[in-house]
Amino acid sequence: MASADSTAPGRAASRVGATVVASTGSAADRARAEFRAILGEKGHHVDLARRAIAILEQAFAEGALRPIPPIQQALADLRLALTQEEGQKLGGKSAEASRFILRAIERGLDEA
Repeated sequence: MASADSTAPGRAASRVGATVVASTGSAADRARAEFRAILGEKGHHVDLARRAIAILEQAFAEGALRPIPPIQQALADLRLALTQEEGQKLGGKSAEASRFILRAIERGLDEA
């Protein structure tokens, strides 16, 4: 049986047995706080969603947060909602979808 490795502060956690351990440390806390701060800002939800995606992608790349499947799926859905053809403006449906998907990501963020 393999032993569980401890996770350095600010590093993404991994599966320990059947339990999923959330990322811990100042980098994880900072990434979550930045994401939540974006959700609290005033502005067009499409623009806020793009900034929120960038925050999470950076946190995943740096190992600050662990990209759990529900958040990965929500990000894929969000990217789809933000897809536009050249010259096309994103309107109310994209903004509304972005708002709902961002809230879903926020609910799962403490597990990432």
